[in-house]
Amino acid sequence: MAEPRTITAYIDYKSPYAYLAKDPVYELERDFPVRVDWLPYVLDIPSFLGSARVDENGRVIEEQRNAHQWRRVRYSYMDCRRQARKRGLVIRGPQKIWDSSVAACGMLFAKRQGTVALRRYNDVAFERFWKRELDIENPDVIRAVLVEAGADATGFSTYAKGQGREEIEGIGRAAEALGVFGVPSFVVDGELFWGREHLIDIRAMLAG
Repeated sequence: MAEPRTITAYIDYKSPYAYLAKDPVYELERDFPVRVDWLPYVLDIPSFLGSARVDENGRVIEEQRNAHQWRRVRYSYMDCRRQARKRGLVIRGPQKIWDSSVAACGMLFAKRQGTVALRRYNDVAFERFWKRELDIENPDVIRAVLVEAGADATGFSTYAKGQGREEIEGIGRAAEALGVFGVPSFVVDGELFWGREHLIDIRAMLAG
C-alpha cells in the first residue's frame, strides 16, 4: 500500500485559533488516508500585537499596545469565544503574553512516544490553558501533563532546557522558509494554508 499523504500542522498552545483547529485536524486523519505531522511554531505575539497584562477582573495593569492592536486582540477573542461556544469549549483570555516554548518541548517529547500520547497531550494542554488552569512556562507542570497523557517523562526537564529549545528554533526557521508566519498553518503537497477556515479547502484537495 502507498504511504499515507502527510499534512504538516503548525500550532502554538497560546493561540485560540490553533485550539479551535485541533479537533477538525484530527478528523482529517479519520476521514482520509493521511498522516498529520504536528509541529510547534512559537508565536512572538508582542512583535505584531504588542503586550499587556490584566488582573483577574480584566483590568489592564501593564500595556505596550496601541489602539489598533487592542481592537484586533479584543475582536480575536470575541470571535474565538463565539466559535468555541458552538462546540462547548471554554476560551478565557490570558492575563499575560505567555512563552509557550516549554509546552512546545512537551509536544515534541510526547510526539516521539506515539499518536495516542501526542493527542492526549494536545487535548490536555489546550483545554487547561484556555481555562487558565495550566502554567505552560513551568517544566514541572508540563512534565505532569506528559505523565497524564501516558508518556514516559523521564529526562523531560533536561530536554526542555537544551535540546528541545534547539529543536523548536530549528523547526521555526524551517517553517518560516516555507512562508509560515502564524498558526494554525498547514502544508499539503508543498502548498501553505494559514487559518482553520482553510481546512475546508484541504478537505476538498484530499477528496479530489
